Amino acid sequence: METPKIHKVVVAGGGTAGWMAAAALSKLLGKTLDITLIESDEIGTVGVGEATIPTLITLHELLQIKEQDFVSAVQGTFKLGISFENWRDVGEDYIHSFGYTGKDCWAAGFQHFWLKGHKMGISEEYGEYCTEWAAAKDNRFAVLPNSALNYAYHFDASLYAKFLRGIAEDNGAVRQEGKIKAVEQHPETGFITGVTLESGQLIEGDFFVDCTGFRGLLIEQTLHTGYDDWSHWLPADSAVAVQTESVAPPIPYTRSIAHEAGWQWRIPLQHRVGNGMVFCSKFWSDDEATSKLLGNVEGPTVTDPRVIKFTTGSRRKHWNKNVVAMGLASGFMEPLESTSIHLAQRAIIRLMQMFPYDGVRQPDVEEFNNQMKFEIENIRDFIVLHYHVTNRRDTAFWRHCSSMPIPDSLQHRIELFKQAGRVFKVPTELFGENSWTQVMLGQGLMPEQYHPIVNMMSDDELKVFLSGIHGSVGNLVRQLPSHQRFIDHYCKAMPT
Repeated sequence: METPKIHKVVVAGGGTAGWMAAAALSKLLGKTLDITLIESDEIGTVGVGEATIPTLITLHELLQIKEQDFVSAVQGTFKLGISFENWRDVGEDYIHSFGYTGKDCWAAGFQHFWLKGHKMGISEEYGEYCTEWAAAKDNRFAVLPNSALNYAYHFDASLYAKFLRGIAEDNGAVRQEGKIKAVEQHPETGFITGVTLESGQLIEGDFFVDCTGFRGLLIEQTLHTGYDDWSHWLPADSAVAVQTESVAPPIPYTRSIAHEAGWQWRIPLQHRVGNGMVFCSKFWSDDEATSKLLGNVEGPTVTDPRVIKFTTGSRRKHWNKNVVAMGLASGFMEPLESTSIHLAQRAIIRLMQMFPYDGVRQPDVEEFNNQMKFEIENIRDFIVLHYHVTNRRDTAFWRHCSSMPIPDSLQHRIELFKQAGRVFKVPTELFGENSWTQVMLGQGLMPEQYHPIVNMMSDDELKVFLSGIHGSVGNLVRQLPSHQRFIDHYCKAMPT
């Protein structure tokens, strides 16, 4: 049956994902669409995801957002990577930074040159050859020309939604206050035709974006799309979040601190610090996790601890009939590598690339779902890597993680790196060779050999090669201002 042309788009739910979708669709496609976002002041958003990755800059460029205005409005700071503390083992830390480490050659990545130097005793720590790593360690930052420093943001998620709402409404999107009471479907196709609010008002639409959070009101409760549960690979199923006062200048990276049955995040903003504990309820109760978190925060709390329950996994289809799910409605990946906002952004951009103006066509739906599935499964493998490749055996939780079965796709990557030091990025995959290398080395996986092309360099040439990169990184970083000084000059927010 032929489906109708798309004129009216309804975004069900607000929060970060909802307002990202409304802002992008109205700004970039809005002249041809009528966009309504339904949001209830009575329904809170999860709103703890305050760290991002560099891909967000691409969306902001499309939306013509001035960076200083944005960072100031969301009380933001800058992020050069993530510090993983106690993950490899208790008392051992490393940083997974953005950007690139060293210099590759046509046949082999920089890790092969570093590995030979390491065996010779002439290599510095792997991260010393990465500008972003060195700047993070030295608490320095600046926005440099030609993207010489790769970065992302920390921000207040509620302020970000408010900021995006302004863009959406400036471009014609309309916010409708209210709770959805019922969902109307076409009797033959099953396509959603409208939603009825508690007030009795019917909001009709041709196409729907489901941003209703974990419940997936449209994609799951109405269309029964199905969910792939990944908790056998990612056993954490709970989080507790709390905000604290800032007691020190903000650092330009996220901290991820592993504990006995989970891990703690610490995200510095201009006006406060976001904190949380992701944990497995089989090993810790809510009270135990909350107590552990409150015992490890810095500064007085400014909110009460809030517990969030989740099942890690993915919706079996992200686009089903005339509904695309985004944000938590599409699935949940724990925030270890700050990928949730990225996945919402990728869904938005893919939807705009394949937007069904003339009606929903099945090849578009299948392509969208295949691309989302591929990207999410690669991110899943990358996060499982952190848990599985570890020297920790000190608690039942870590013994479980180190011995659990893992996806075959991840096992292949681990063996490839362990035996030959090789990492290959698949096209359209989010995390590149440098990310996989940093985390595998950081977690304690050392390759058994390096590529023989490295031996084309004499030992003296290798020493000069490594020291030259290390010197260039150090020279650039020493010229950067402190993170706080840059914020004060570039994007200082008004006091709250």
